[in-house]
Amino acid sequence: MSLARWLPGLANLLQYRREWFRYDLMAGLSVAAIQIPIAIAYVQIIGLPPQYGLYACILPMIVYALVGSSRQLMVGPDAATCAMVAGAIAPLALGDPERLAQLAVIVTVLVGLMLIGAGVARLGFIASFFSRPILIGYLNGIGLSLLAGQLDKVLGYKIEGDGFILSLLNMLQRLGETHLPTLAVGASALALLIWLPQRFAKLPAALVTVAVATLCVGLLGLDRYGISVLGSVPSGIPQLAWPETNLAEMKSLLRDALGIATVSFCSAMLTARSFAAKNGYSINANHEFLALGVSNIAAGVSQGFAISGADSRTAVNNMVGGKSQLVGIVAALVIALILMFFTAPMAWIPQAALGAVLLMAGWSLIDIKAMQAIRKLSRFEFWLCVLTTVGVLGAGVLPGIIIAVTLAILRLLKSTYQPTDAVLGWVRGIEGQVDISQYKEARTLPGLVVYRFDDAILFFNADYFKSRILEAIERDPAPRAVLFVAEAVTSIDVSGIAALREVRDTLRARGIELSIARARGKFLRMLVRSGLAREMEQKLLFGSVREGIRAYRIWRNKVSGRSARLPKPEAKGDAVRVI
Repeated sequence: MSLARWLPGLANLLQYRREWFRYDLMAGLSVAAIQIPIAIAYVQIIGLPPQYGLYACILPMIVYALVGSSRQLMVGPDAATCAMVAGAIAPLALGDPERLAQLAVIVTVLVGLMLIGAGVARLGFIASFFSRPILIGYLNGIGLSLLAGQLDKVLGYKIEGDGFILSLLNMLQRLGETHLPTLAVGASALALLIWLPQRFAKLPAALVTVAVATLCVGLLGLDRYGISVLGSVPSGIPQLAWPETNLAEMKSLLRDALGIATVSFCSAMLTARSFAAKNGYSINANHEFLALGVSNIAAGVSQGFAISGADSRTAVNNMVGGKSQLVGIVAALVIALILMFFTAPMAWIPQAALGAVLLMAGWSLIDIKAMQAIRKLSRFEFWLCVLTTVGVLGAGVLPGIIIAVTLAILRLLKSTYQPTDAVLGWVRGIEGQVDISQYKEARTLPGLVVYRFDDAILFFNADYFKSRILEAIERDPAPRAVLFVAEAVTSIDVSGIAALREVRDTLRARGIELSIARARGKFLRMLVRSGLAREMEQKLLFGSVREGIRAYRIWRNKVSGRSARLPKPEAKGDAVRVI
């Protein structure tokens, strides 16, 4: 039981079925075919040598296969996290390649420790704060940043400028410096990357494109025309080492590590949950924090960099039919074999082809259709999406996301501060009660105001609740009683109880009695705990709207000495229909 809890991947492998192996082997080979060129391309974002991209694949994939709960998720270099790592360490490295590699390891270990800490603290719920519009806006921003940052590999000259706008302006000003042979290779690779998935969907387009470009450069000697190539890649698997650092350096990287950890987890969880749902099982978010954290530490100690869930490689695994976590282990072993024995051909990989792979990766992150769909549903969330993109491009990834999340929370608080409410009545032919402001023909019971408040009553909206219920009384020409329908009030705090008492006392001073219907859950418990339920007397607390109305009719008839007839609702039962 404890093994399945802490090492679900290993527990699954211990119950391995022989008939799965054929599918897992093919899926592992396919994932490795995709992972190798993408890892070599993505490491260019950070500015590290190509072998570091492969280092970030081997041990993390094995560790996640043992610790992770997703049977399909593949971990590895991710465009978004690579861009964030580059932004975090480049200013500190000051152009020193060795220092850059050390800082990448340090920030990766910090990311891993933060993820583990979040898992222990059971913070899996934070993924819910990243709404779909915010995630789409974030990915759009990362995609645009990648496009601007990788165009120089295809154009053949170094683009200067800090940030998206300045880089784009510098590129446009220097278009005359474009190296035509490099552009020809890059454009051809880009065309192949677009064409292959349309005609041969099962082929690993990135691997085929890079292989074809490498053969052309090597066989035709295109490097003689100034086409930049990858250069020699050292063979051998990475040596395990713990990074050396100091407290001041770690403090300077903490904020960036927090942003990378958050984005890495949310990205991985989206992918893992999607494929788990497709294959009929569930994912534990808190355990995935731990699994991703341990995998990042494995990446750090094996000289790699921060990794996340890889959606493209996960999709390949699922498409080929991978059955278990063995797929990740097979893919990692294949990459290790390539590093040990087949690094020589990598030297001829043209930088323009890697740039084309990154351009496609950046473009794949931009989702215009999703933005159009959001715009049709909610203008606010559309502009929140746009603001996230602009924030990521202008202020950086973490500040951009924080601004967007803050705005989303403020909007949520505003809707909670001023929730919907209604004075209820009846319309012939409609079941239950209706909002009388929406139906001119709605009838009410003379002297009784039936009022509904549609959210919790807390310290920041207690005064609003009080003002709204008193306003509802003013609309009735001769109010004698108020029936407060509280089924939507999920909770109430001390300030809310105080406001409810003030409403009761104000109404009593005017000769109007307050009663409550359908109190339940935390709201009812607080009424009892505060003594308000006892003060109101049990006869003024009703289990249903129908009971409250019946009690009012009896009371009114006794007081007035004449009969009055209630407009009989069409509904059967006591439910209040929200319209």
